[in-house]
Amino acid sequence: MASHIGKLPIAVPAGVEVAFNGQEFTAKGPKGSDGYTLPEGITGKVEGNQIIMTPADEDRTTKAKHGLSRSIVASMVEGVSKGYSKHLQIVGTGYRVVAKGKSLEFSLGYSHTITVDPPEGITFETPNANEVVVSGIDKQAVGQAAANIRALRAPEPYKGKGIKYADEHILRKAGKAGK
Repeated sequence: MASHIGKLPIAVPAGVEVAFNGQEFTAKGPKGSDGYTLPEGITGKVEGNQIIMTPADEDRTTKAKHGLSRSIVASMVEGVSKGYSKHLQIVGTGYRVVAKGKSLEFSLGYSHTITVDPPEGITFETPNANEVVVSGIDKQAVGQAAANIRALRAPEPYKGKGIKYADEHILRKAGKAGK
């Protein structure tokens, strides 16, 4: 039995070019281009407007790599066609962010400001002083950049102050019980 995820074909949207050159996969689209080296034992081919991933054998590790490589290739195809973005909100009195060129400067209640430079392929946007949008074509890089920003001041459970994802729900704790 092959990987359930790995068996699914990947639809290639219009305007995206995909190619396999041995174990090398490349995708080019309106947002940019990306590449990936398939693990040993996994092959891919383009049939019409679909990508089919096949394992070389039914070994347990090969099946795991089959599903993994299919997910990575599917994320790359979606990334070069639509892109990925994560929305972060800054909650707290005096907490804010200012765009300085391509970098961001955070005021998060510390005695100093924190400057964050974007990794390669990642762009930052600040719709207002309390929001940050991290976007790019690489799903993993976008998620990691957003997690690094959130780690600067993770939300605390009493007042909810800090940097949180826009769709994140912070579990609140009760404060001190008075007499």
